[in-house]
Amino acid sequence: MTRLTGSTRTDAHAPDLIAVGHGSRDPRAAAALATLLDRVRELRPGLTVRLAHIEHSAPLLADTLATLGTGPGTGTGTGPGRAAVLVPLLFAPGHHVKHDLPAALAAAPALRATVAAPLGPHPLLIEALADRLAEAGWTAADGASATTGVVLAAAGSRDPESVRCVRRIAARLGERLGGVPVLPGYASAAAPTVPDAVRALAARGRHRIAVASCFTAPGLFAARAAAHAPWLAAAPLGAHPALARLLLRRYDQAVTQVPRRQLAAV
Repeated sequence: MTRLTGSTRTDAHAPDLIAVGHGSRDPRAAAALATLLDRVRELRPGLTVRLAHIEHSAPLLADTLATLGTGPGTGTGTGPGRAAVLVPLLFAPGHHVKHDLPAALAAAPALRATVAAPLGPHPLLIEALADRLAEAGWTAADGASATTGVVLAAAGSRDPESVRCVRRIAARLGERLGGVPVLPGYASAAAPTVPDAVRALAARGRHRIAVASCFTAPGLFAARAAAHAPWLAAAPLGAHPALARLLLRRYDQAVTQVPRRQLAAV
């Protein structure tokens, strides 16, 4: 069995890690995710790491899964294809995690794969968010000020569980920053919007408001959120080292869901 936790090595029986992003027409997004996955490969040499997207960008998830379903013996009754773990580059259990990724696996029944948990809320995610704010100019003194606040900008979802997850991320980020209020603000599908969250903080006397970017890569939503920042705007998480470690953490947790007999057959 592959050594999973804290390992910097892997063996030929390890399932592939397929990092699944939403997809963006912004060319910077693909470059940022490619750099992130390079960090993952550095942390786990020998592990096959692939990128796929739900929409807008190549390679699409269906195409990536199709490549895993081909090869000697696949579909011929002489042997299975590779095993894989889909790690969502998403922060909460919304529609994409609950429906799109399982549906993609259902459409590839010969593939032996499972879907990992989304990225939040996890201490490594909070670390990355706080670091990006610090890079934008946030200091420890700002966390102790009665005039500062943070809006956690996220994509948004109509799924109540997803909304609750983002609220937990915001609360934990506030704790990390020293107790400063952090309110979620959404780019679509949920309320409040980023501008509404900014106004809510201002109504509480918090006029120095930073926007934390709960996005993996540059794109339309991240740019719009940053444009509403009255003060500081953090960059998307991109290739932050903590995010790379979090991808592997989610992968390792999910690998245990792939039956051992499947791993042995790879």
